Amino acid sequence: MRQNRSRPAIAGMLITIGIVYGDIGTSPLYVMQALLGDAGRLGQLTPTYIYGSISLIFWTLMLMTTIKYILIAMRADNHHEGGILALYALIRKRAKWALIPALIGGAALLADGTLTPAVTVTSAVEGLKGLRIGSWQFSDDQLIVLLAVTVILLLLFMSQRFGTALIGHAFGPLMLIWFSFIAITGLINLNGHWDLLRALSPTYAWQLLVSPTNKMGIFILGSIFLATTGAEALYSDMGHVGRINIYWTWPFIYLALMLNYLGQGAWLLTHYRNPAYQNATNLNPFFAMLPTAWQLPATILATIAAVIASQALITGSFTLVNEAIGLKVLPRLRINHPSRIKSQLYIPTVNWLLCAGTLAIVWLFQTSHHMEAAYGLAITLTMLMTTALLFEYIKWRANHWLALLVVVIFGSIEMVFLIASLTKFMHGGYFTVILTILILLLMLTWYWGNRYRERLSLGSEHLNLRDYRKQLMALSADETQPLTATNLVYITKVSPDYQVKRTILYSILDKRPKRAQVYWFISITETDEPDEASYTVDMMGTRNIVNVQLRLGFKQAQPISQYLRQIVTDLLAAKAINPQYPHYTKLKKRQVGDFKFVLTNQKATTLSLAPHVRWWQRGLIAGRIFLQRLTASQATWYGLEFSDVLEETVPLFLTPPTAPHLAQTALKHVAKPTE
Repeated sequence: MRQNRSRPAIAGMLITIGIVYGDIGTSPLYVMQALLGDAGRLGQLTPTYIYGSISLIFWTLMLMTTIKYILIAMRADNHHEGGILALYALIRKRAKWALIPALIGGAALLADGTLTPAVTVTSAVEGLKGLRIGSWQFSDDQLIVLLAVTVILLLLFMSQRFGTALIGHAFGPLMLIWFSFIAITGLINLNGHWDLLRALSPTYAWQLLVSPTNKMGIFILGSIFLATTGAEALYSDMGHVGRINIYWTWPFIYLALMLNYLGQGAWLLTHYRNPAYQNATNLNPFFAMLPTAWQLPATILATIAAVIASQALITGSFTLVNEAIGLKVLPRLRINHPSRIKSQLYIPTVNWLLCAGTLAIVWLFQTSHHMEAAYGLAITLTMLMTTALLFEYIKWRANHWLALLVVVIFGSIEMVFLIASLTKFMHGGYFTVILTILILLLMLTWYWGNRYRERLSLGSEHLNLRDYRKQLMALSADETQPLTATNLVYITKVSPDYQVKRTILYSILDKRPKRAQVYWFISITETDEPDEASYTVDMMGTRNIVNVQLRLGFKQAQPISQYLRQIVTDLLAAKAINPQYPHYTKLKKRQVGDFKFVLTNQKATTLSLAPHVRWWQRGLIAGRIFLQRLTASQATWYGLEFSDVLEETVPLFLTPPTAPHLAQTALKHVAKPTE
C-alpha cells in the first residue's frame, strides 16, 4: 500500500511497524551484548564506558538512520520505490559508473539476508538458557539452542512458498507489542537512573572513543554499528508502505529503542560492581535486566520479533533479486506469486540458498556473540555504496556542493564504521566478505558477459527486418510449404531502425522455411519505472508482420503469453490483423488461431574461432551462457510452460568472425557437367 495523504491512516502505520522495522527493532537483543564482549567482562565496565556506549548508539541512530535514510535517502525514490537498485535505476542514464557501487551494494545486501535470520533468532532463543520456571530449569547446553534455532529457521523458509498474506496482517500488532514491551522494560530499569539521560550529549560519545577504559579504541564502532543495520532495509521497504507512514512511525520506534538501550545501560550501572556479576562475559543485558517471571514471555516475544525480522529480510531479498533480474544483473530465475498481491514474490532458488547460508552460519559460529563478528560488515558496505549513488542523485536534483557535503559527511562516517567492522574480519567477517564476493562475481559475469556478447554480435550479425517483408509475405501465402503455425512468435530485440539478429531470419527462412499466417516479433525493454506495463505495435505496412515493443518496469514479471492475449484482442478490435477462424474449436466465434513460440539458445562454440576476443572476455561470455543453462529456461521465464514452444540452438556467431584459410593442393577426377 502507498499513502499519498499528508496524514496516514492508523492501519497504514500499523502495517509499517510490522514490515519495516523488524531488523532494526531486534537490535537491542545483541548490541549491548556485543559492547559488553568488547569490554571483556562486566567487572571491567566503567560509567564512562556505559554512558559513552549509550551516546554512540543514540547519535549513530540519529545520523545514519534519521538524517541519512529517513530525511535524505527517502527523498530519492523511484516512483515511490526505494533501495539501492531502485536508486541506481533512477540515475543509471546519468552516471554509467554507478553500476559498480550498485552491484557491490546489492551483493552485500543479499549477503546480509543470510546473517540477519541467524543472529536475531539465535539471540532470542539464547534467552532460554538457564531460565528457571518453578522447579524446572532450561538447559545451558548450546546444542539445544542450535537445534531449536534450526527447527525455527527451517519452518520459516519452508513456509515461504505459501506467501505471507495470512500472517502478514499479524505482523503489525505483534511488532507494536514488541516495541511497547522493550520501551516499558527499558523505562522501568531507567527509573532511578535519570541521570543517564545525560548520555544523549555527544560529549560522552567522544570521551569514550578517546578513553583508556575503551580497549577497542575507535574500533568499538564495529559493535555500535549493529544498532543501525536495519536502516538500509527501511529504505528498501519504502515502496511497500509509503514514505509518509515511515515519517509518522519512526519517532515512536526511535523512542522505544532508546528507552530500551537506556534501561540496559541503567542495569549495567547498577550491577557492574556486584560480585555476582564481576566475571560475567557472555551475559546479555537485554534478558538480564528483566524480572525472572518476565523472561520466558520475553524470550517468546523476542523469538516472534526475530522471526518477523527474518521474514522481512527474506522477502526483501526476493524483491532485490527480482529488481536485479529486471536490470539484467542477475540470471533469470523462476518467480512465483503465492497470492494475488503483485509485490508478493517467492523465488525458490533464492529461498533455499538463503536457508543453506543461514543454517551454515548458525552451525559454523554456534553462538550469537560469535555471529556478531560477521554481522554488520556487509551492510556497512551497502550503506557506503548507497552514499556514492546519493551523491549523483543530489547533484542532479539539487547542486554539486550539497551532494559533495553529503558524501563527505556520511562517507567519512561509514568509512570509519567499515574500518571498525574489518577488524572483525578474522573472527567471522571473512564469511560476509566471501559471500559478498561470490554474489558480486555472479552479477559481473552475467552483466558483462551479456554486454560483450552483444558487442561481438553487432554489424554483420544484424539484418534489417524491412528488407525481408516481401519474403515473409510470400512465404505466408505459399501453400506449397507446410503451415508451421497460425501465429509464429519470436521474442527478440527489434531496434528502432528495424535491425534484428540474423539468427531470427535464418530460423524463419533458411534453417527450414516456417510458414505462418502472422509473424510476431516481440521486443522487451526494461524501464526505470518499477511498475510500467505498456506496448506499441508497428505493422510495418502489412497485415501479417507485427513488431511489438513491450515496455515493462524492472519490478514487473514477464508472462508473455498473457500480454500477447491482450495485444491480439486489441489488434482484432482495431482490425489491424485478419481474424483467424480455426476449423476445429470448442469456442464459438473464436477469431484467433494457434501460437508457436520459437526461442533460440546460443552456444559459445565459435568463441575459439575469434582470436580478437580477449581471454577474459571469452570467460565472461562462456560464463554467462553456462549460467543461462543452469537457471530458468526462456520458456519458464516468459511464462510459456503451457504453450507450444520450439527451442532452437544457434551458434554465438552465425558465421565465425575469422575462419581458417585452407590452401587447395589438388582437385582430381572431376566429371564433366551434364548438358
